[in-house]
Amino acid sequence: MRERVLSRLDSRAPVLSCSDLTELRELLSSPTGPVPVDPPVLPRTEAKGLVKWGELVVDRAGHQVTWRGDPLPLTPTERELLVLLIGPPLAVWSYEQLCASVLGGADTAALQATIKRLRRRLRGLPGGPQVHTVRGVGYRLDPPPRRNDH
Repeated sequence: MRERVLSRLDSRAPVLSCSDLTELRELLSSPTGPVPVDPPVLPRTEAKGLVKWGELVVDRAGHQVTWRGDPLPLTPTERELLVLLIGPPLAVWSYEQLCASVLGGADTAALQATIKRLRRRLRGLPGGPQVHTVRGVGYRLDPPPRRNDH
């Protein structure tokens, strides 16, 4: 079971594997602390650039989000959170990374409220992005659906 869980998480999120609770306590209480994990690189989007996820387009310069050409009303905070989640790389973003990058260091309660509002707005987009919770870690999006060009 443990190997199956680790293989499913591989390349999606950092994994810390311990054989038992005692080993975990020792690792977390060691003088050097747990081994640090490099956070994903923030999306490299220019202030005037477009960020896309399938048919969802975020125009950062125009402060506008569109789905299939129709405007999607989002607050500036929701828009920046969406840019981070859909921008390369598609990754699991930790609560701390999202709070620091989007909310200026606000607590996770503010992040959860923003995620809730963003999910509500995205829910009505057929085939659109959905924010997934990775319990105990953070949030992620699935890759956009592939288009069949033939």
